[in-house]
Amino acid sequence: MSLSPDADVSRTRVYGGLVLGVVAVSWAAPLIRFAEAPSLAISAWRLTLAAVPLLAVALVRGRAELASFSPRMWGWLVLSGLALALHFATWIASLQYTTVASSVALVTTQPVWVTLFAWVALSERVGPRGLMALGLCLSGSVLIGARDFAAGGTALWGDALAVVGAIMAGVYFVIGRRVRESMSLGTYVGVVYGVAAAALMAAHLFVDSPLTGFTPITWWVLVGLALVPQLLGHSLLNASVRHLSAPFVAVASLGDPVLSTLWAVPLLGEKPDWVQVLGGGLALVGVLLMSRDEAARQPPPPDAVPAAD
Repeated sequence: MSLSPDADVSRTRVYGGLVLGVVAVSWAAPLIRFAEAPSLAISAWRLTLAAVPLLAVALVRGRAELASFSPRMWGWLVLSGLALALHFATWIASLQYTTVASSVALVTTQPVWVTLFAWVALSERVGPRGLMALGLCLSGSVLIGARDFAAGGTALWGDALAVVGAIMAGVYFVIGRRVRESMSLGTYVGVVYGVAAAALMAAHLFVDSPLTGFTPITWWVLVGLALVPQLLGHSLLNASVRHLSAPFVAVASLGDPVLSTLWAVPLLGEKPDWVQVLGGGLALVGVLLMSRDEAARQPPPPDAVPAAD
């Protein structure tokens, strides 16, 4: 949890940035619920508005780096971008069917899928603590799913979409770990966000979903999603990893689903019941254990791949 030895960065500034980053990211789910637009359009505009400045920076600062990429590297970047697009498309869609509490608890299980994919694709061993974390996350997810199944309606479908969103985020993270060894964070994020935004915009050519014609409030919400959770929130979290230990930042990031659920109580009238609290709690404890196990086995680079939600 200790600060890295950097005389130019004060303790207050670092911890304040981390807290502000977590708070900013936690507004994503409530803001999405206020947008009167199809989920695919919300996904497309959120990523496009965020990708424009990121891609511009990558093209200006990383021009030589981009020119050196092999066709194989471009293939990995495109695959990562498509996974990120599917993550946002499915998770944002889940919020139209299930509660904020259920959705954010399930999509936060991303580290579990990262570990599973790294185990299969990268032959990384899973220790006893990792297996315990898998069990806790699975138990919490089953509890939430059983609760929503008993409640009937479309909630279970929303839960399934949130899980798919977590799986796609896992694919994005594992590819990022593989290719980030040979490129800068800014270049990686700019290209991948650009691919994801282009994919979501192109998807509107094949589905009957409007991209325009929304109310002024909805447009402000879309801009807010790009600026607050995406650019401000994730930028601050990435900056925190440079000065604080990765496990500490991972623990602090668990405040995201907790705060999202709290915001939903007064703003959306969604008060979680004891099953959601228990299931979400089990899943979050599992994510915490998995994050600590991951950090112990393979510390991330100084500037980690940004979180996806």
